[in-house]
Amino acid sequence: MADIIDQLEQVLDERKDVESDNSYVASLYSKGNVYICDKILEEASELVEASEDTTQRVIHETADLLFHVLVLLASRDIKYARIKEELERRFGTSGIDEKNNRNN
Repeated sequence: MADIIDQLEQVLDERKDVESDNSYVASLYSKGNVYICDKILEEASELVEASEDTTQRVIHETADLLFHVLVLLASRDIKYARIKEELERRFGTSGIDEKNNRNN
């Protein structure tokens, strides 16, 4: 069985060809990346608020945030595997060193 991220990516790609009246994701795409990024900021804020609440609320808000990040990635035709590759590349490197070595 495919990983849930793989399944979500497939659905997110399929929603690109759906009328925005019939799909929440399609409606996000139709509003553009600025709107999607605003949703990401909203969800991040809700996660920060939830950090002082129950574990279940933290899980719920994290899932909301991750979902909207995946929508943004899909809108840019970036697969989650690319993000995993970047995390793997950074793994074992000091966060301070990684930040200092970035090409800005």
